[in-house]
Amino acid sequence: MISQEYKEVVAMSTSEEKATFYKHTYGHVAGGVLVFMILETIFLQVPFIVNTLLSFTQGYLWLVLIGGFMGISWVAQKMAMDEVSRPKQYLGYFLYIVGQALLFVPMLYIVINYTGTIVLKQAAAVTGALFIALTAIAFMSKVDFSFMKKILTIGFILALGTIVAGMIFGFSLGLWFSIAMCLLAAGSILYETQQIQYQYSTNQYVPAALGLFSSLMLLFWYVLRIFMSRD
Repeated sequence: MISQEYKEVVAMSTSEEKATFYKHTYGHVAGGVLVFMILETIFLQVPFIVNTLLSFTQGYLWLVLIGGFMGISWVAQKMAMDEVSRPKQYLGYFLYIVGQALLFVPMLYIVINYTGTIVLKQAAAVTGALFIALTAIAFMSKVDFSFMKKILTIGFILALGTIVAGMIFGFSLGLWFSIAMCLLAAGSILYETQQIQYQYSTNQYVPAALGLFSSLMLLFWYVLRIFMSRD
């Protein structure tokens, strides 16, 4: 159980409390990446999981897979936002990581088996560097990124509509779509990084980490697609 009641948002807390919050938040983001890597390694070694998820990349089944992931994400985020039970927060975060790991299985299987691990390592390095750079910009810049909320909302709605249309009408989204999604993911990281101090209290670092992890994984997905398009 969480031992203390929720305090005011991070922006209203002391410098020491802010430092502790950010330390815990980014520590949990790093932990989420580590758990993701472990789960992905395990899943890719299980033929049943790989073959099942690969079959869901065909035609309309891809929409079923995305729909399942969105359902898991909704449940996980609800659990992570629980204000009473810390274990429930962690369970929600873990559930979300599992969902991400399963979603990535088909693409990582294709990348590893057709291009080896070089492309994967390059995409991971670029994603990590971009995440660090965007985080630094969000913390150091005096720009208020709150204006991006409506832009991001509209952008993600259009992106989802484009993905669904691509599945229905059978057209490829292509390189430019991946670049546009990278820009959306980058914008999301900037916005989330700056806004978590207004959205969460100092002991809500688990849901804060989940939000940042989500944007990081979205960026990684489309950076990887860009690298795949070169080969």
